[in-house]
Amino acid sequence: MTDFKSSQTKDNLMRAFAGESQARNRYFFAAEQAKKQNLAVIEAVFTYTAHQEKEHAKIFYQHLKEMAGETIHIDGGYPVDISDDIAKLLRMAQHNEYEEHDTVYASFADMAQKEGFPAIEASFRMIADIEKIHGDRFGKFAELMEQKKLFVSDIKTGWICLNCGHVFEGEAVPERCPVCHYDRGYFIQMELSPFEK
Repeated sequence: MTDFKSSQTKDNLMRAFAGESQARNRYFFAAEQAKKQNLAVIEAVFTYTAHQEKEHAKIFYQHLKEMAGETIHIDGGYPVDISDDIAKLLRMAQHNEYEEHDTVYASFADMAQKEGFPAIEASFRMIADIEKIHGDRFGKFAELMEQKKLFVSDIKTGWICLNCGHVFEGEAVPERCPVCHYDRGYFIQMELSPFEK
């Protein structure tokens, strides 16, 4: 087993911590942009994912406990995802999540395995799987926006207001919730909702 303090795995953990921390902030910024455009559902998707990224950062950071009081110097490239176009922000987030899943965390896990750190390897592999889910979710919402189907459906379907819980049946949501009068941006298709009826 490689000495942790001189390992590549230690540096990879700090890169992952930095990447997750930056992703969290990018998603909070994207959520703010969605809120400005009255897209509460998209705001919620970004905020929900940002909280999970914080937990990933914490997991990677905890693996660095042995380095407490030290400074780890790393180089890395991180994306600048700025746009007024919400669908574009979703696609950028999707790309970054898939990159973490497909390339970055897979290589970090392989290195942790090679250097003899099975717990760290497991964290990289499991979090990589979560990043794939994040990418899929961002892609689904980007597709709905690009096809102008975030608030309409080809068939009658159930929609839930994320503010008050009102369930509406139809092909398109009303401009405002008939119960709480919140903007249509609070409606989500029941099948996409993280909540049960």
